[in-house]
Amino acid sequence: MNTSLLLDSLNQAQREAVSAPLGPIRVLAGAGSGKTRVLVQRIAWLIDREGASPWSILAVTFTNKAAGEMRTRVEQLLDRPTRGLWIGTFHAIAHRLLRLHWQNAGLPQAFQILDADDQQRLVKKVIRALNLDEKKWPPRQACWFINAQKDEGLRPEHVDHRDDPVVVTWLRIYQHYQEACQRSGLVDFGELLLRAHELLRDTPSLLAHYRERFHHLLVDEFQDTNTIQYAFIRLLTGGRGDVFIVGDDDQSIYGWRGAKIENIQRFAEDFPGARTVRLERNYRSTHTILKAANAVIAHNAGRLGKNLWTDIGEGDSIQVYGAFNEYEEARFVAERIQTWSEGGGRRDEIAVLYRSNAQSRVLEETLLGMRIPYRVYGGLRFFERAEIKDALAYLRLLANRNDDASFERVVNTPTRGIGERTLEIVRELARELHLTLWQAAQQVVGRSLLPARAGNALHRFLLLIDQLDNAVQELPLAEQVDRVNESSGLIAHYQKEKGGKGEARVDNLNELVSAARGFESLSAEEREGLSPLATFLAHAALEAGEGQAQAWEDCVQLMTLHSAKGLEFPLVFMVGMEEGLFPHVMSAGEPGRLEEERRLAYVGITRAQQQLIISHAERRRLHGQDHYSRPSRFLGEIPEELIRDVRPRPRVERVVAASRPAAAPREMGGLRVGQGVLHSRFGEGVVIGFEGEGAHLRVQVNFAREGSKWLVAAYANLQPL
Repeated sequence: MNTSLLLDSLNQAQREAVSAPLGPIRVLAGAGSGKTRVLVQRIAWLIDREGASPWSILAVTFTNKAAGEMRTRVEQLLDRPTRGLWIGTFHAIAHRLLRLHWQNAGLPQAFQILDADDQQRLVKKVIRALNLDEKKWPPRQACWFINAQKDEGLRPEHVDHRDDPVVVTWLRIYQHYQEACQRSGLVDFGELLLRAHELLRDTPSLLAHYRERFHHLLVDEFQDTNTIQYAFIRLLTGGRGDVFIVGDDDQSIYGWRGAKIENIQRFAEDFPGARTVRLERNYRSTHTILKAANAVIAHNAGRLGKNLWTDIGEGDSIQVYGAFNEYEEARFVAERIQTWSEGGGRRDEIAVLYRSNAQSRVLEETLLGMRIPYRVYGGLRFFERAEIKDALAYLRLLANRNDDASFERVVNTPTRGIGERTLEIVRELARELHLTLWQAAQQVVGRSLLPARAGNALHRFLLLIDQLDNAVQELPLAEQVDRVNESSGLIAHYQKEKGGKGEARVDNLNELVSAARGFESLSAEEREGLSPLATFLAHAALEAGEGQAQAWEDCVQLMTLHSAKGLEFPLVFMVGMEEGLFPHVMSAGEPGRLEEERRLAYVGITRAQQQLIISHAERRRLHGQDHYSRPSRFLGEIPEELIRDVRPRPRVERVVAASRPAAAPREMGGLRVGQGVLHSRFGEGVVIGFEGEGAHLRVQVNFAREGSKWLVAAYANLQPL
């Protein structure tokens, strides 16, 4: 390939990164600077110009979707397939290693992956077995503790508990949970990475093999790596070699889930001779938006440093709206959305960003009232839906009878007369004889340890699974899934559910059959020796572990600032820019957390392509109480010359004085306080207050069934009683 084909479309900094000599390289890629293009071109450069074999390249991304897109783009660029090239997430690569070397890793060949729900179910079982009070030792918190230790690369015996009785108890749960997983051949997401790291660390021949094989390692979103991920990279490379990392310390916003910003900051120390290339040209936003982002992030200390710029143009000023309360703020946002739409803009070009999920309620209510379609970004994904998890649990049990989590999930789903007392007897026998639940259930039935009715119900379930297994052995994968959906009773069970919800669940189960069909055509090599069913189950578990949202239609996107990372929109609203809300009140006394909040603001600002509108409220009701807050310090860090006040920002000096509301009107819009009204959806209610005027008049009604609600009078169509 002509070198110009790889480099001509790149700017100077991108060319420098793509064509850099082999060795450790850190690319600081600012928001909208084309980092994906650089990664793809670098892989192509290694293969075409450096003569690297695809077999010698390992590329790590943070989503399965990104990995697939990267492989496709590399193949298009080179105009040839890239077999042998490993591209995937940390979890997918760890899973691949463990499947290939299951014996060295101390795992059964058919080990199964636990997703978050199944992990919590198993932890709950462990807590019960230890006779601990679930209220004092919540399973969700235990999972958080276990996962946090694994992210740090720590087994129970490695944690320094300092004789703290609370930590000692959490470690007991961790230890017993670990033993239960080992006994049943189960691996959770944290275990994938930890076990893969231990596999290479403790097997010198394997480590030498993979160090010899993977001469070129590329890692995306490096600022989001945690302790075990960085340790895995250092172990695999030996602290030397051709390591190409891409990230942005200014966009490190996941410290709360284990990401370590210091990984990207100390890379040059851990990899001697590392070069740093800065991608500062932004292809997304106007100059005004970038100047605001640069000014805000400049207040953080210890940055590696870069300054975003663009040749797109100056662009509009950043608009700032100071509302009286959250309802007025939401109305302002909705009106601006309508203005955008009336001007020919699409609604899916708009994002409304907020710090906390709780802020969406008023926004949703207002958008509904003004008939503006919207979607809350990041709802439940396909493989996370309850009915899909039920079907997958049946399939996992067919593949591995010793999967306790799957046994517990479906033994009485749909209901088949197997109650909690029956399950407790099975669990007790399993603990006593060190058996899996399936083995214990067989013993319970064989030894007639249950009353006849309960024993028959349990026997029928065991028989169902065995018969299903025999029936689907020779069937194509899609037909296996279809047979399980029908014969397990799941289809009939959800068909009984009233309304559209049951219908949607059945549609989802049918879609699972379609999803399975895509795995039937994979070759044995592509499946790496696994059966189609095992390959499909691994895919489903890994997909469920990602937080990626579904595609949307022409509607406004509501999302948290954390969810917005990696996205871009022509028009962006950042709402709730108030002290205590953003930055969050919990970050006030911790410089590290405050700096992460500022990075979050930087991420929010740089999502905007053309227009950025920021709003805050003088009064906001949170957790049932009215709060009066100053505008966010981050807003104050934006230079005044970049801002146009839509309305002068309020200056709240005295909370007591400000907290006295003005006298409310008694009659407006043909309605009066105390009047009975009828709403087509909410039923009968009584008018208790008003707000706004004219087309923006809102009426507060206390409904007998639904409680108090604010409605836009023009759309509510309230009928006087």
